[in-house]
Amino acid sequence: MEAINQVFALFRLNYHNQYYAAYPDAEQLKQIKKLWLESLADYPVEQILRGARHAIENSEYLPTLHRMLECCREGIAGLGLPAPYDAYLEACGARSPRSAQSWSHPAVYLAGRDSDWFFLANNPERLTWPVFRQHYQDYCTRVLRGETLAVPEEPALEQHSPAPLSPEEQLAELKKLRETAKL
Repeated sequence: MEAINQVFALFRLNYHNQYYAAYPDAEQLKQIKKLWLESLADYPVEQILRGARHAIENSEYLPTLHRMLECCREGIAGLGLPAPYDAYLEACGARSPRSAQSWSHPAVYLAGRDSDWFFLANNPERLTWPVFRQHYQDYCTRVLRGETLAVPEEPALEQHSPAPLSPEEQLAELKKLRETAKL
């Protein structure tokens, strides 16, 4: 809610006359803020604020909710991050081993891992989407702050091919097996 209040404060400062013409009374403004809060819930706070600044810098008109959503999407896409719900679908559709998959962005993998792959695969969307969304928003925030994320390397299996046993060693091993089978 604090982010939405900050956005509207930025709009009030930058679009003074348009702002007061669009939002003439406090009750209407309260309802509009609630709508914006619900519509922008998929985005981290930093992205919402970045989207508001983008809208201010690129338009002389007070942005609509639709335009604000576009500004938030453009900012995330510019960093290589998919939209939150697209990231969720990508994570849910990934096969094992997941770290070996080709991910659109490491944040998608990391959010899926933190959400628990088993949980994502075995529960309905109404339970898994909010959990994934929160983890993804956290990783998006880290990317927005300049952090570089990476998918951890899958540990390679040991490549050990033992030398074959000599015929005498094979007979000795067979004898041991027979003795343990008698017990």
